[in-house]
Amino acid sequence: MTFPPAREKLQRRAGGTLVIAGLGPGHVNLITPEVSTALAAATDVIGYIPYVARIAPRPGLTLHASDNRVEIDRAQHALQLASEGCQVVVVSSGDPGVFAMASAVFEAVEAGAPEWRNLDIRVLPGITAMLAAAARCGAPLGHDFCAINLSDNLKPWSLIEKRLRLAVEADFAMGFYNPRSNARPEGFGRALTLLKQICRDQRPIIFARAVSTEAEVIKILPLQDAQPDMADMRTVVLLGSSTTRLIERAGPPLVYTPRSVSL
Repeated sequence: MTFPPAREKLQRRAGGTLVIAGLGPGHVNLITPEVSTALAAATDVIGYIPYVARIAPRPGLTLHASDNRVEIDRAQHALQLASEGCQVVVVSSGDPGVFAMASAVFEAVEAGAPEWRNLDIRVLPGITAMLAAAARCGAPLGHDFCAINLSDNLKPWSLIEKRLRLAVEADFAMGFYNPRSNARPEGFGRALTLLKQICRDQRPIIFARAVSTEAEVIKILPLQDAQPDMADMRTVVLLGSSTTRLIERAGPPLVYTPRSVSL
């Protein structure tokens, strides 16, 4: 295996850069200073319509908003602008490397024009919806956990089901992205039915909608009481492991997964 040369030795087009940035879960205070600096220097911001809407217009900045299912087209557009010398920022919610635009950009780089490989491309992390939701509730991801995208747009449902079964067998806490949309309303119900069948305990499930925004709603309940219509595309769902515990108190309970496991 050969390794790429050091970043400072790569040949780049003068001036053109491409930053793939995470805007965090919603509140402006959860955008990192590094991402704010990149946005302030951008000539072009590219992304899904509601994410671009979070960027304030200003002189010298062009906003390019597009629909949710054109990720590769969006990535190619960003790479072309960067190759022409623009300072481009591709925005995602949460973290760009978690079910977001970073992978799409690198897919486009691998399949695209050879000169794209030598562009100055940086990925700037953001706070994911999963981690923001976990923080609201305590520490439900305090031990081993996994994240599963429940959308079957880019993978078959049989693979989602296999991963759910294996994650339960391994006793991971789980974070579920893209649980339920108008285009595929039945998938999350199928996932819940399966999880209720194979999880024999009353582990907690957390529905966290629009975390860190004014529309935030957090619901914590036993898995067996969960219903499909409790989630939509603005919801991240967290499911505890068999060891996840609730601390009851006057307000909402604290949910945490202990750091140790006894066999």
